[in-house]
Amino acid sequence: RYRYSCFDHFGEDTQAYGYAATFGLAESCEEEALGQLIELQQRAVAYASRDGHVADDEFFFAEQNARLVKNAEEYYRSMFRGRVESWNRRDAHMAETLEALAAHLEGRGRKAKIVLWEHNSHLGDARATEIGEGGEFNVGQLVRERYPGQSVLVGFTTHHGTVTAASNWDSPAERKRVRPALPGSYEALFHELGIGRFMLGLRSGAPMEGLRGPRLERAIGVIYRPETERMSHYFRARLSDQFDAVMHFDETRAVEPLERIAAPSGEVAETFPTGV
Repeated sequence: RYRYSCFDHFGEDTQAYGYAATFGLAESCEEEALGQLIELQQRAVAYASRDGHVADDEFFFAEQNARLVKNAEEYYRSMFRGRVESWNRRDAHMAETLEALAAHLEGRGRKAKIVLWEHNSHLGDARATEIGEGGEFNVGQLVRERYPGQSVLVGFTTHHGTVTAASNWDSPAERKRVRPALPGSYEALFHELGIGRFMLGLRSGAPMEGLRGPRLERAIGVIYRPETERMSHYFRARLSDQFDAVMHFDETRAVEPLERIAAPSGEVAETFPTGV
């Protein structure tokens, strides 16, 4: 707590911390965050020797929390050094977490099988996109590089429908109508097939004529801005190099909250996590 108290005077305003630390308006908490992680790692053997799997799990959780703080501190400083650096810092953390989880599970003598659910922009191999040409990498690329031949990257596409998304960061979620895909995009190509939903394998030997691209591809995430859709959500990609398979749903439907009414003040929602 003493080390992490370095962040206290910024409250929950992480961008204020990143700005102040980047431009020398306040001392960064880099040393404190890194020091906590190193101290935990140095005590790994002592923790693991106490109570078998229980202690092993508890140490893993603590180490991951410390790693998260260290990487988050770096991320919020990187936000003011450009989009590419901050994006890469975030996806590097995701891949690092995945690698740590696999090592933790396999430490018990069992081969780990992990399903990772993320947006296409994180899971499709960035090297097959114009985003990758700009210097960004992502989880899909890092997984293929670190675990060659041991991963399957599956993308999802849609032509039209509805989506739950915000208009800006920190804005409330809205139910929005997804515009029909632009002509010349992969989504429009799949729509022309007249099949409501299908899965298409893209590994060698699969029918990939017309999918080697590059073509436009749409990415909708936490934010959706239909009024600037071409600029905000489309990029060029080579689909057959980006994914191992694609699942297409011609019409998509927005996710709906489990609870439509907020919990009364002071009452914990039924879906709130316990044991944390």
